[in-house]
Amino acid sequence: MANKFSVFCYLEQNLDFIALLETCRKNYTDIELNNLCAGRHFLWSWIEPKGHSGGILLGINPSIFDIGFISQGEYYIKFRMRNKGDGFQWNLIAVYGAAQPEHKQCFLTELVQCCQNESLPLMLGGDFNIIRGPGEKNKDSYDDRWPSFFNAVINSLDLKELELSGRKFTWANSLPVPTFERLDRVLVSTEWELQFPHATVQALTREISSDHTPLLLSFGDTTGLTPPMFKFELGWLTWDDFHEVVEKVWREEDRGSTFLERWQNKIRQLRQFLRGWAKNNRGHYKKEKKDLISKLEVLDKKAENEALLQWEIDLKQTLKARLIQLLREEEIKWYQRGKTTKILQGDMNTKYFQLIANGKHRKTRIFQLKDGDKIIKGDEELKKYITDYYRGLFGPSENSFLTIDESRRDDIPQVTDDESESLIAMFTQEEARTAIFQMEHNKAPGPDGFPAEFYQAFWETIKDDLMALFLDFHEGILPLFSLNFGIITLLPKKAEAVQIQQYRPICLLNVSFKIFTKVAVN
Repeated sequence: MANKFSVFCYLEQNLDFIALLETCRKNYTDIELNNLCAGRHFLWSWIEPKGHSGGILLGINPSIFDIGFISQGEYYIKFRMRNKGDGFQWNLIAVYGAAQPEHKQCFLTELVQCCQNESLPLMLGGDFNIIRGPGEKNKDSYDDRWPSFFNAVINSLDLKELELSGRKFTWANSLPVPTFERLDRVLVSTEWELQFPHATVQALTREISSDHTPLLLSFGDTTGLTPPMFKFELGWLTWDDFHEVVEKVWREEDRGSTFLERWQNKIRQLRQFLRGWAKNNRGHYKKEKKDLISKLEVLDKKAENEALLQWEIDLKQTLKARLIQLLREEEIKWYQRGKTTKILQGDMNTKYFQLIANGKHRKTRIFQLKDGDKIIKGDEELKKYITDYYRGLFGPSENSFLTIDESRRDDIPQVTDDESESLIAMFTQEEARTAIFQMEHNKAPGPDGFPAEFYQAFWETIKDDLMALFLDFHEGILPLFSLNFGIITLLPKKAEAVQIQQYRPICLLNVSFKIFTKVAVN
């Protein structure tokens, strides 16, 4: 058992719970347990190994969690817990699956019995001793029997595996040509993932004395981090009086000595207003949704025992219609964040879109990168390394001795006078409007947070200010670089990206700048 590693990991990561598997220990002294959590007070439970293998030790910080009860099986320890911070109740289950084939059926049966009747959200983590497919092993020898059973159990319990970052395999033997497999994982229920949408699983450095890679589960707490960037929510377009509110804010802001300054002030003021407006309305939304559900439940219970009066029937229909509208707005919000290709009218897919959005967040998160033999970790070190890499890649090139003779153009086709007049003509409102309404929906916005849908929905409101920018552009006095900036997002080209070269940079530009390029192309 890697005591030194556990202490190091606790001190570095400030763990709220610890699970050690294949401990091969029957008992622990208080000193040994205190050493595992660096002297902090933890509540512990363990099960003994079977012969020379197995054994589970699970400990939690009681200042973070309340414990409802503890249950044990041959292959698991389960804590029913409540987060003291927000009151959320869930099950933490540490698993050590049977290594011997003759015991795997008993293990999977016990796993189903442990989870199938649970009403609270689930989080299972540990060494399951079963891979899920041939891609979780580095050699061709593969028997589909237990992976098929294992996947069937996961599907029947409606569990989802959190994507692992930092390593493809979690176990290796000590042979000269080792076998690598992915035996360790974290499985969660839908309700648990919705509570912790930014949860991630990271592979840490393996201890020399262990054949398994430790996994670090992070709940994704964003306390103390930079506030999230503003993003115009498509669901706002369905709110009553929203268009009137936006028009009022836009028309009242009129500061700026140039058309560009006035445009940027309007965008900035509207963004600032919508931040506060959205925060206020989210609180009202949650309260109204809760009240609607409560009133409908009262009417449903009454209808079970007696016929509802006509006014009660009408009230029930009104409440249902309003609840459907609120749920639809929530669905559009998560559809937008999930960036799926379509949304089905009338279907309540909110949880599906949330899970898609959460998965995208985890997939684009970078925990560490390799540069030769060096490992870059930590947000600041990663930021510096990535910035330096792309500055070197896209920055100014070295001096070139190549020149171009611009006087030699006889063999280059020339535009006609009519074509020249067309090219230098003033931009029209119709050209700008056509370009805007040709833009695809549900695309990631640029730094200002306003997508193409905003420009389409509020074309009549913004068109005069936008065309003023085109007038300056035509006269050659618009500093277009003030609009031409964006956010660079790195997307992995492969599942186990560990080097900067294995990421593809995507630049998200403001729609206001895209309009100029699209009008020019058209």
